Amino acid sequence: MASKISPLLLQNFGRSSLRPSPALRIARAAFSTEAPPPPPLLSKLKDDLKAAMRVKDTNRLAVLRSVLAATVNASKADKPISTDSQLVGVIRKLARQSQEAANEARQAGREDLVEKEEAQQQILEAYASASGLREIGEAELKQLIESAKAKLLADGVKEKSIPGLIVKQFLAPGGTLDGATFDSKKVVSSIMETCGSR
Repeated sequence: MASKISPLLLQNFGRSSLRPSPALRIARAAFSTEAPPPPPLLSKLKDDLKAAMRVKDTNRLAVLRSVLAATVNASKADKPISTDSQLVGVIRKLARQSQEAANEARQAGREDLVEKEEAQQQILEAYASASGLREIGEAELKQLIESAKAKLLADGVKEKSIPGLIVKQFLAPGGTLDGATFDSKKVVSSIMETCGSR
């Protein structure tokens, strides 16, 4: 004859065996595959999109939809946008594209398109300026690279190792360019060019 186990005992046993230990909870958090939180500027853009829909601001709607579409496309690629700096880089890229489109429309004699593209460019530039992130210009970037190269040479680092060290120093979180917007491909290209690795 089988002995009966108290339902209360079974209930308590089940609870204790299903509760993860503190070490397991820490390990799960460390190796979590959850996406990082979205950049704060992205939340503002989504709120502004709703406001633009309410007041039927077509230029602002077009701008915000293009920025949000670019972030969605980036999330499907290998480098999702996870910082305000990356998002401002996208905004500035779209502003340059609007400027180019306005120039082409002007050459074609399409003043209606020129006005539309210039209005969208101004909206994009306003968002980039309001972000509080500064854009690194080519002259400033070259000066920073030359300064970093001179310091590494003075520290006795071999010349062939310098480009890789500068790339790490500039692009690492908390690095030289942290808090600024930049095109990482242009930064790497400029480092290679300045260090004579091309």
